[in-house]
Amino acid sequence: MTVILAVGMQRILKKGGLVRRLASAETLGSTSIIATDKTATLTEGKMKVVEVIGDKSLILKTVVLTSQAFIENPEASVDQWIVRGESTDQALLLAAITAGFNKDELDKHKIAEMPFNPANKLAATVLKEAGRNNLYVCGAPEAVLALSQLTAREGQQWKKKLDQLAGKGLRIVAAGYKTDLNSAIDFKEIINNLTFTGLIALRDPVRPEVKEAINLCRQAGMRPIIITGDHKLTAKAVAEELDWNIGDEDILEGKDLDKLNDDGLDKILTRIQIYARVEPKDKMRIITAWQKRGKVVAMIGDGVNDAPALKKADIGVALGSGTEVAKEAADLILLNDSFAIIVAAVEEGRAILDNIRKVITYLLSDTFSEVVLVGVSILAGVPLPITAVQILWINLMEDGLGDIALAFEPKEEDLMKQKPQGHDLPLLTKEMKTIIFIIGLITDLILLGLFFWLWRQNYPIDYIRSIIFTTLTIDSLLYIFSCKSLRKNIWQVDFFSNKLLLVAFGSSLLMLILALYFPFFQNFLEIVPLGFYDWLIVLGLGLVELLGIEAAKWFFISQHQTA
Repeated sequence: MTVILAVGMQRILKKGGLVRRLASAETLGSTSIIATDKTATLTEGKMKVVEVIGDKSLILKTVVLTSQAFIENPEASVDQWIVRGESTDQALLLAAITAGFNKDELDKHKIAEMPFNPANKLAATVLKEAGRNNLYVCGAPEAVLALSQLTAREGQQWKKKLDQLAGKGLRIVAAGYKTDLNSAIDFKEIINNLTFTGLIALRDPVRPEVKEAINLCRQAGMRPIIITGDHKLTAKAVAEELDWNIGDEDILEGKDLDKLNDDGLDKILTRIQIYARVEPKDKMRIITAWQKRGKVVAMIGDGVNDAPALKKADIGVALGSGTEVAKEAADLILLNDSFAIIVAAVEEGRAILDNIRKVITYLLSDTFSEVVLVGVSILAGVPLPITAVQILWINLMEDGLGDIALAFEPKEEDLMKQKPQGHDLPLLTKEMKTIIFIIGLITDLILLGLFFWLWRQNYPIDYIRSIIFTTLTIDSLLYIFSCKSLRKNIWQVDFFSNKLLLVAFGSSLLMLILALYFPFFQNFLEIVPLGFYDWLIVLGLGLVELLGIEAAKWFFISQHQTA
């Protein structure tokens, strides 16, 4: 079973069970749709046979012959076995071995086999037994029943039992056989008129943490969708266990999907929550339909047949326990197969992208102020209000530590309540541009006004530059706290949440004191120490600018709240 989700992260994550290989933070942060395999990420992956209905011995013999799973270390004790293969095959193999069947011994008598084919949903093996060629078939119950010799009454009885088991959330596999085949083995010709052997039911419990993760997905604006090869009632039972509100109109089977053209699918796309009994081509079609609507799609899969869909999705997520083909096609590899880790990765990606934007806002606002300050003074034909060395000191010694510290700002509590951002949202948002412009404009108006007033009062240029230098530094030290959140005002943020930022603030303040009051740095920067009243002017101007920034943020925050 497959689920579609959009993920958000920027860096390689092994902690928590996710390996990052491709995709940008911007794409991953813009979450819309998720598709995942139920048995892979929603359930514990500990599938177990719980019921066998029919000829138990013949059914288990069939499933062990058609299973593609194998034991990597058969010489070890049973409790230390490492079983490889898809979870269903693993469970069937272990059930058959527990019942006394020896796969290696049976495989010696195989003369032909057909691995599971998602198109006809069957696997088959021809065995040489007592001089006769016998066919054993295992697969989806509907497929095996359709190829079996049953009366109408028998067929209805088996279908009723199938629905009962699927309604309990069990995965169902059917078995059949045929004896005395001709020597020529052509599976297209020989898989018919089967003797129906019975059903085998498997259970894979839902992971305890998945329900909370699904709720968080929805809260974050993501839409989980189940796409499965299982019976629709099996998928529905699992979805209901996760508190999904599922009606029959919310489920679409592969056979009905084939009857719809693209326009027909688009009309019901937002309604369907479960796609059952689908083929690989159906996954591609569903992903394409969502992408045409401008959604970012993440596809989670583990099998060879999932590879095209993993490649097609905006973010392909393969399971660590999956096939190498799926891993090669994917952008991300999920090491522990847990859906909850994907949600954590989305949150991590949003936090990283959020912090990148905070750093950019802080850096560009400072740079914009300095560029305008110097540019206007050149055009006016007056001495520079600040020298190149002083600008370098501010950028490196005063802002440098703050830039780094802001990148490690803890993620905000409401991060997963934000709406997905989509493909086209630029790194520089409208809010960021406005804040950068307002910071620069207010800073430049204040500093240029102060500079020209001091210049006309015939104050020494070193003293004027010291005032401008200190004001520019204090401004940047104050509004770094405004950049802790671009969605909250400064009085709503926790000043002590980022200890590194506090250290950076203290260190930058110390460097400013050293620059102003130690002779070596005074000579190097060509500045003079400031007095008490000078500091009152500098701090007063810094607070005025801070109020301007917060007013701009409040405007955008109030707009979002009323939207």
